[in-house]
Amino acid sequence: MQLINHQLFIMKSKFNIALLGGRGYVGQEIIGILNDHPNFILSKAFSRSAAGDAIKEYTKISGLKYSYLDKPAKITLSNIDIVILALPNNQSHEYVKKIEEYNSNIIIIDLSADYRFDKNWTYSIPEICKPAKKNRISNPGCYASAIQFSLFPITKIIHGKVSCMGISGYSGAGATPNDKNNPENLKDNIVPYSLSGHLHEDEVIKHCYNNLTFTPHVGNFFRGILITSHIQLDSKYTSSDIYEIYKDYYANYELIKVSKEIPMINKIANSHFVNIGGFDMDESGSSLVVCCTLDNLLKGAATQVIENLNYACNLQELTGIHYE
Repeated sequence: MQLINHQLFIMKSKFNIALLGGRGYVGQEIIGILNDHPNFILSKAFSRSAAGDAIKEYTKISGLKYSYLDKPAKITLSNIDIVILALPNNQSHEYVKKIEEYNSNIIIIDLSADYRFDKNWTYSIPEICKPAKKNRISNPGCYASAIQFSLFPITKIIHGKVSCMGISGYSGAGATPNDKNNPENLKDNIVPYSLSGHLHEDEVIKHCYNNLTFTPHVGNFFRGILITSHIQLDSKYTSSDIYEIYKDYYANYELIKVSKEIPMINKIANSHFVNIGGFDMDESGSSLVVCCTLDNLLKGAATQVIENLNYACNLQELTGIHYE
Protein backbone atom coordinates (compact mmCIF):
# COMPACT_ATOMS: atom_id res chain seq x y z
CA MET A 1 0.00 0.00 0.00
CA GLN A 2 1.26 3.46 -0.85
CA LEU A 3 1.28 5.97 1.98
CA ILE A 4 0.85 9.66 1.26
CA ASN A 5 0.54 12.51 3.73
CA HIS A 6 -3.02 13.76 3.18
CA GLN A 7 -2.18 17.37 4.02
CA LEU A 8 0.49 17.39 1.31
CA PHE A 9 -1.94 15.65 -1.04
CA ILE A 10 -4.61 18.34 -0.81
CA MET A 11 -2.01 21.07 -1.42
CA LYS A 12 -1.68 19.84 -5.00
CA SER A 13 -3.02 22.01 -7.79
CA LYS A 14 -3.69 19.22 -10.31
CA PHE A 15 -5.50 15.95 -9.59
CA ASN A 16 -5.61 12.86 -11.79
CA ILE A 17 -9.03 11.22 -11.90
CA ALA A 18 -10.22 7.74 -12.81
CA LEU A 19 -13.92 7.41 -13.66
CA LEU A 20 -15.50 3.97 -13.33
CA GLY A 21 -18.75 3.80 -15.28
CA GLY A 22 -18.05 6.62 -17.67
CA ARG A 23 -20.48 5.70 -20.44
CA GLY A 24 -23.73 6.15 -18.52
CA TYR A 25 -25.77 9.35 -18.61
CA VAL A 26 -24.23 10.74 -15.41
CA GLY A 27 -20.74 9.62 -16.42
CA GLN A 28 -21.09 11.62 -19.62
CA GLU A 29 -22.08 14.74 -17.67
CA ILE A 30 -19.09 14.29 -15.34
CA ILE A 31 -16.76 14.04 -18.33
CA GLY A 32 -18.23 17.23 -19.77
CA ILE A 33 -17.57 19.17 -16.56
CA LEU A 34 -14.07 17.72 -16.16
CA ASN A 35 -13.23 18.87 -19.67
CA ASP A 36 -13.55 22.49 -18.48
CA HIS A 37 -12.13 22.04 -14.98
CA PRO A 38 -8.76 23.76 -14.44
CA ASN A 39 -7.55 21.41 -11.68
CA PHE A 40 -9.02 18.00 -12.48
CA ILE A 41 -7.56 15.79 -15.20
CA LEU A 42 -9.48 12.78 -16.47
CA SER A 43 -6.64 10.28 -16.79
CA LYS A 44 -8.69 7.09 -17.11
CA ALA A 45 -12.32 6.22 -17.78
CA PHE A 46 -13.64 2.67 -17.59
CA SER A 47 -16.65 1.20 -19.36
CA ARG A 48 -17.81 -2.24 -20.42
CA SER A 49 -20.01 -1.19 -23.32
CA ALA A 50 -17.66 1.43 -24.77
CA ALA A 51 -14.23 -0.10 -24.11
CA GLY A 52 -11.80 0.98 -26.81
CA ASP A 53 -13.97 3.89 -27.99
CA ALA A 54 -12.55 7.39 -28.06
CA ILE A 55 -13.81 9.75 -25.35
CA LYS A 56 -14.84 12.45 -27.78
CA GLU A 57 -16.32 14.69 -25.09
CA TYR A 58 -12.92 15.05 -23.41
CA THR A 59 -10.46 17.13 -25.39
CA LYS A 60 -7.77 17.98 -22.81
CA ILE A 61 -5.93 14.71 -23.58
CA SER A 62 -5.70 13.75 -27.23
CA GLY A 63 -6.74 10.21 -28.07
CA LEU A 64 -8.03 9.23 -24.63
CA LYS A 65 -10.10 6.03 -24.87
CA TYR A 66 -12.33 4.05 -22.55
CA SER A 67 -10.60 1.16 -20.81
CA TYR A 68 -12.51 -2.03 -20.15
CA LEU A 69 -14.28 -2.01 -16.77
CA ASP A 70 -12.86 -5.30 -15.58
CA LYS A 71 -13.06 -7.08 -12.26
CA PRO A 72 -11.68 -4.96 -9.37
CA ALA A 73 -8.44 -6.96 -9.17
CA LYS A 74 -7.58 -6.03 -12.76
CA ILE A 75 -8.21 -2.27 -12.54
CA THR A 76 -4.95 -0.29 -12.62
CA LEU A 77 -4.80 3.07 -10.82
CA SER A 78 -1.18 4.19 -11.00
CA ASN A 79 -0.79 7.97 -10.47
CA ILE A 80 -4.51 8.36 -9.71
CA ASP A 81 -5.53 10.83 -6.97
CA ILE A 82 -9.33 10.54 -7.21
CA VAL A 83 -11.68 7.73 -8.18
CA ILE A 84 -15.26 8.50 -9.17
CA LEU A 85 -17.55 5.48 -8.97
CA ALA A 86 -20.55 5.93 -11.29
CA LEU A 87 -21.75 2.35 -11.05
CA PRO A 88 -25.19 0.83 -10.38
CA ASN A 89 -26.17 0.09 -6.79
CA ASN A 90 -24.49 -2.90 -5.12
CA GLN A 91 -21.39 -2.79 -7.31
CA SER A 92 -19.11 -0.33 -5.52
CA HIS A 93 -17.96 -2.33 -2.50
CA GLU A 94 -15.53 -4.66 -4.25
CA TYR A 95 -13.94 -1.78 -6.17
CA VAL A 96 -13.60 0.27 -2.99
CA LYS A 97 -11.93 -2.63 -1.23
CA LYS A 98 -9.38 -3.01 -4.01
CA ILE A 99 -8.72 0.76 -4.23
CA GLU A 100 -8.08 0.92 -0.48
CA GLU A 101 -5.68 -2.00 -0.68
CA TYR A 102 -3.76 -0.18 -3.39
CA ASN A 103 -3.72 3.29 -1.79
CA SER A 104 -5.93 4.30 1.11
CA ASN A 105 -5.27 8.00 0.47
CA ILE A 106 -7.01 8.07 -2.89
CA ILE A 107 -10.16 10.16 -2.66
CA ILE A 108 -13.19 8.04 -3.54
CA ILE A 109 -16.59 9.49 -4.32
CA ASP A 110 -19.45 7.06 -4.90
CA LEU A 111 -22.64 7.96 -6.75
CA SER A 112 -24.55 4.81 -5.88
CA ALA A 113 -26.54 4.24 -2.70
CA ASP A 114 -23.98 1.78 -1.37
CA TYR A 115 -22.42 4.12 1.21
CA ARG A 116 -25.19 6.65 1.92
CA PHE A 117 -25.97 4.94 5.22
CA ASP A 118 -22.37 4.19 6.20
CA LYS A 119 -21.12 6.27 9.16
CA ASN A 120 -17.52 5.87 7.96
CA TRP A 121 -18.29 7.79 4.78
CA THR A 122 -19.13 11.48 4.44
CA TYR A 123 -22.61 12.05 3.00
CA SER A 124 -22.70 15.48 1.42
CA ILE A 125 -25.17 17.82 -0.20
CA PRO A 126 -22.75 20.77 -0.43
CA GLU A 127 -25.25 23.57 0.31
CA ILE A 128 -26.79 21.70 3.24
CA CYS A 129 -24.17 19.55 4.96
CA LYS A 130 -20.60 20.61 4.30
CA PRO A 131 -18.41 17.53 3.96
CA ALA A 132 -15.66 16.96 6.45
CA LYS A 133 -12.33 16.91 4.65
CA LYS A 134 -12.36 13.16 4.31
CA ASN A 135 -11.44 11.02 1.34
CA ARG A 136 -14.56 8.83 1.33
CA ILE A 137 -17.57 10.74 0.02
CA SER A 138 -21.05 9.43 -0.68
CA ASN A 139 -22.87 11.55 -3.25
CA PRO A 140 -26.61 12.00 -2.57
CA GLY A 141 -29.42 10.66 -4.73
CA CYS A 142 -31.22 12.93 -7.19
CA TYR A 143 -34.71 12.68 -5.67
CA ALA A 144 -33.24 12.78 -2.16
CA SER A 145 -31.37 15.97 -3.02
CA ALA A 146 -34.49 17.72 -4.30
CA ILE A 147 -36.51 16.67 -1.25
CA GLN A 148 -33.83 17.84 1.15
CA PHE A 149 -33.47 21.18 -0.64
CA SER A 150 -37.23 21.51 -0.10
CA LEU A 151 -37.20 20.66 3.61
CA PHE A 152 -33.95 21.72 5.24
CA PRO A 153 -34.73 25.43 5.71
CA ILE A 154 -37.85 24.59 7.75
CA THR A 155 -37.08 21.31 9.53
CA LYS A 156 -37.37 23.04 12.91
CA ILE A 157 -40.96 24.13 12.26
CA ILE A 158 -42.29 20.97 10.57
CA HIS A 159 -44.92 19.16 12.61
CA GLY A 160 -45.96 15.63 11.62
CA LYS A 161 -45.66 13.67 8.41
CA VAL A 162 -44.37 15.14 5.15
CA SER A 163 -45.74 13.74 1.88
CA CYS A 164 -43.65 14.12 -1.28
CA MET A 165 -44.59 13.33 -4.86
CA GLY A 166 -41.81 13.28 -7.45
CA ILE A 167 -41.63 13.01 -11.21
CA SER A 168 -38.44 12.52 -13.17
CA GLY A 169 -37.39 12.28 -16.77
CA TYR A 170 -36.67 8.77 -17.98
CA SER A 171 -32.89 9.29 -17.84
CA GLY A 172 -33.33 8.71 -14.10
CA ALA A 173 -34.02 5.04 -14.90
CA GLY A 174 -30.55 4.68 -16.41
CA ALA A 175 -29.30 3.87 -19.89
CA THR A 176 -29.99 0.12 -19.75
CA PRO A 177 -33.38 -0.46 -21.47
CA ASN A 178 -36.29 -1.13 -19.11
CA ASP A 179 -40.00 -0.28 -18.75
CA LYS A 180 -39.25 3.01 -16.98
CA ASN A 181 -37.06 4.43 -19.75
CA ASN A 182 -38.87 3.00 -22.76
CA PRO A 183 -40.35 5.94 -24.72
CA GLU A 184 -43.06 3.71 -26.17
CA ASN A 185 -44.22 2.68 -22.70
CA LEU A 186 -44.12 6.32 -21.59
CA LYS A 187 -45.97 7.75 -24.58
CA ASP A 188 -48.92 9.82 -23.28
CA ASN A 189 -48.18 8.28 -19.91
CA ILE A 190 -46.77 8.81 -16.41
CA VAL A 191 -45.57 5.69 -14.61
CA PRO A 192 -45.51 5.47 -10.79
CA TYR A 193 -43.07 3.01 -9.26
CA SER A 194 -41.71 1.99 -5.85
CA LEU A 195 -45.01 3.07 -4.32
CA SER A 196 -43.54 2.75 -0.83
CA GLY A 197 -40.11 2.25 0.61
CA HIS A 198 -38.12 3.90 -2.19
CA LEU A 199 -34.43 4.02 -1.33
CA HIS A 200 -34.37 7.82 -1.54
CA GLU A 201 -37.17 7.97 1.04
CA ASP A 202 -34.91 6.10 3.45
CA GLU A 203 -32.06 8.43 2.54
CA VAL A 204 -34.06 11.54 3.44
CA ILE A 205 -35.28 9.94 6.67
CA LYS A 206 -31.66 9.18 7.60
CA HIS A 207 -30.16 12.58 6.77
CA CYS A 208 -32.93 15.18 6.96
CA TYR A 209 -36.39 14.46 8.40
CA ASN A 210 -37.63 11.19 9.87
CA ASN A 211 -41.39 11.28 9.24
CA LEU A 212 -41.86 11.25 5.49
CA THR A 213 -43.43 9.38 2.60
CA PHE A 214 -42.32 9.64 -1.02
CA THR A 215 -43.71 8.26 -4.26
CA PRO A 216 -41.70 8.65 -7.48
CA HIS A 217 -43.02 8.75 -11.04
CA VAL A 218 -41.34 8.80 -14.43
CA GLY A 219 -42.62 10.89 -17.33
CA ASN A 220 -42.15 11.09 -21.07
CA PHE A 221 -39.26 13.56 -21.06
CA PHE A 222 -35.54 12.93 -20.83
CA ARG A 223 -34.19 14.89 -17.87
CA GLY A 224 -35.25 16.93 -14.86
CA ILE A 225 -37.04 16.37 -11.56
CA LEU A 226 -40.00 18.02 -9.88
CA ILE A 227 -40.74 17.37 -6.21
CA THR A 228 -44.00 18.60 -4.69
CA SER A 229 -44.00 18.42 -0.88
CA HIS A 230 -47.02 18.73 1.42
CA ILE A 231 -45.81 19.86 4.83
CA GLN A 232 -47.62 20.44 8.11
CA LEU A 233 -46.11 23.25 10.18
CA ASP A 234 -46.07 23.80 13.93
CA SER A 235 -48.12 27.01 13.86
CA LYS A 236 -49.62 29.59 11.54
CA TYR A 237 -47.48 31.27 8.86
CA THR A 238 -48.03 33.28 5.72
CA SER A 239 -46.60 32.41 2.32
CA SER A 240 -44.38 35.46 2.63
CA ASP A 241 -43.04 34.25 5.98
CA ILE A 242 -42.02 30.93 4.45
CA TYR A 243 -40.59 32.53 1.33
CA GLU A 244 -38.33 34.75 3.46
CA ILE A 245 -37.11 31.75 5.48
CA TYR A 246 -36.02 29.97 2.30
CA LYS A 247 -34.61 33.14 0.77
CA ASP A 248 -32.45 33.80 3.84
CA TYR A 249 -31.36 30.17 4.17
CA TYR A 250 -30.05 29.94 0.62
CA ALA A 251 -28.90 33.56 0.25
CA ASN A 252 -25.21 32.69 -0.09
CA TYR A 253 -25.58 29.75 -2.46
CA GLU A 254 -25.29 30.67 -6.11
CA LEU A 255 -26.84 27.50 -7.49
CA ILE A 256 -30.03 27.69 -5.38
CA LYS A 257 -32.76 29.97 -6.73
CA VAL A 258 -35.77 30.78 -4.53
CA SER A 259 -38.87 32.32 -6.09
CA LYS A 260 -42.54 32.76 -5.28
CA GLU A 261 -43.32 31.32 -8.70
CA ILE A 262 -43.90 27.59 -9.20
CA PRO A 263 -40.69 26.16 -10.73
CA MET A 264 -40.85 24.34 -14.06
CA ILE A 265 -38.80 21.35 -15.19
CA ASN A 266 -38.24 22.75 -18.68
CA LYS A 267 -36.58 25.81 -17.15
CA ILE A 268 -34.06 23.78 -15.16
CA ALA A 269 -33.05 21.03 -17.62
CA ASN A 270 -29.39 21.14 -18.70
CA SER A 271 -28.48 23.55 -15.88
CA HIS A 272 -26.66 23.31 -12.56
CA PHE A 273 -29.37 25.19 -10.66
CA VAL A 274 -32.00 24.23 -8.11
CA ASN A 275 -35.27 26.16 -8.30
CA ILE A 276 -37.51 26.23 -5.22
CA GLY A 277 -40.88 27.97 -5.19
CA GLY A 278 -44.63 27.86 -4.91
CA PHE A 279 -44.92 28.33 -1.12
CA ASP A 280 -48.69 27.95 -1.10
CA MET A 281 -50.49 27.86 2.27
CA ASP A 282 -53.98 26.57 2.96
CA GLU A 283 -56.57 28.62 4.85
CA SER A 284 -55.34 27.39 8.24
CA GLY A 285 -51.89 28.86 7.59
CA SER A 286 -50.21 25.71 8.84
CA SER A 287 -50.24 23.48 5.74
CA LEU A 288 -47.56 24.31 3.17
CA VAL A 289 -46.96 23.10 -0.37
CA VAL A 290 -43.49 23.76 -1.82
CA CYS A 291 -42.05 22.69 -5.17
CA CYS A 292 -38.45 22.04 -6.17
CA THR A 293 -36.89 21.33 -9.57
CA LEU A 294 -33.40 20.30 -10.58
CA ASP A 295 -31.67 18.44 -13.38
CA ASN A 296 -31.28 14.86 -12.17
CA LEU A 297 -28.11 14.29 -14.21
CA LEU A 298 -26.42 17.55 -13.20
CA LYS A 299 -27.32 19.05 -9.82
CA GLY A 300 -28.88 15.74 -8.84
CA ALA A 301 -25.62 13.92 -9.58
CA ALA A 302 -22.63 15.19 -11.64
CA THR A 303 -22.61 18.80 -10.40
CA GLN A 304 -22.57 17.68 -6.78
CA VAL A 305 -19.73 15.26 -7.53
CA ILE A 306 -17.59 18.18 -8.69
CA GLU A 307 -18.67 20.42 -5.79
CA ASN A 308 -17.80 17.72 -3.27
CA LEU A 309 -14.45 16.99 -4.90
CA ASN A 310 -13.60 20.68 -5.06
CA TYR A 311 -14.22 20.91 -1.34
CA ALA A 312 -12.22 17.76 -0.60
CA CYS A 313 -9.27 19.15 -2.59
CA ASN A 314 -9.33 22.61 -0.97
CA LEU A 315 -10.57 24.30 -4.14
CA GLN A 316 -13.32 26.86 -4.47
CA GLU A 317 -16.57 24.91 -4.36
CA LEU A 318 -17.83 25.94 -7.81
CA THR A 319 -14.51 25.65 -9.63
CA GLY A 320 -15.08 24.26 -13.12
CA ILE A 321 -18.87 24.59 -12.94
CA HIS A 322 -20.18 27.08 -15.51
CA TYR A 323 -23.61 28.21 -14.39
CA GLU A 324 -24.45 31.63 -15.76
